[in-house]
Amino acid sequence: MGKLSDNRAVKLPVPAYSGICSLEKALFNRRSVREFKSDPLSLQQVNQLLWAAQGITDTANSFRTAPSAGALYPLQLYLAAGNVTGLPAGVYQYLPENKEIVLHLDQDVRSALSRAALEQDWMSCAAIYLIIAAKYEKTMHRYGQRGRRYVDMEAGHVAQNIHLQASALDLGTVVVGAFNDEQVQGILKLPPGEQPVCIMPVGYQV
Repeated sequence: MGKLSDNRAVKLPVPAYSGICSLEKALFNRRSVREFKSDPLSLQQVNQLLWAAQGITDTANSFRTAPSAGALYPLQLYLAAGNVTGLPAGVYQYLPENKEIVLHLDQDVRSALSRAALEQDWMSCAAIYLIIAAKYEKTMHRYGQRGRRYVDMEAGHVAQNIHLQASALDLGTVVVGAFNDEQVQGILKLPPGEQPVCIMPVGYQV
């Protein structure tokens, strides 16, 4: 169980580096899921999803589970938690280098995000949302306009990692790209220059 410390950080457990589900089985079972049970997720499951998305795999070089053009890593990963055992509802930012999540907003924003996502009310049934946000200028500074494509490609890698990890954990998810960017930025209080790319609700599938 994670503990919210005075600096609003939750140290995460060690992720699993092997499991009983093969990659081939995870690929075969992967589906876009839009119906979820009300069962809570564990912090270990949430941690595994976060690690699959952006976890460090090479501490010497700070390489991550998803490739990044120039190893610039312009993506930020946010966890909108609402139904996680032992974790207060709120929006957390994942800090892979520190193996922790830090409280960003002390409120459950799932319903607000579902409304910003063109009133897709089914989303709010999911235990958590994972939000991929991007600092496009970080990559475009080196690669020019082509950098925007590289960032979008990287976000696709991260989303697929989340999809496959969810499949391996017998969880469901889907990539939601239909939303009002400004509303999502406002709800999440994203810093200037950071744009939401996609929202992925995650939970036990019906």
